[in-house]
Amino acid sequence: MKTMTCKDLGGPCEFAHRATSADEIIKAQDKHLKEMVAGGDQSPTTALNEMKGRWRHPISGMGWYRATKREFAARPERSEAPRTEGHAT
Repeated sequence: MKTMTCKDLGGPCEFAHRATSADEIIKAQDKHLKEMVAGGDQSPTTALNEMKGRWRHPISGMGWYRATKREFAARPERSEAPRTEGHAT
């Protein structure tokens, strides 16, 4: 289990995502940004648009994806159950 924050992934806040893989962290960040915007918070709009662009153009988004996977791999392991923490801005 590893932790990365919304800010680590290009977002505007310190919301902590915990997961066992980089792919889980990336999906959690995508969901988190969408939930923030749906809740009326416009601060993640830029990060959400960048995330959407990577989903739409996966070949050009591979640089970010690879860098995120490397950063995730370098994080220390923690012994916790898979989850994401509650929203905190």
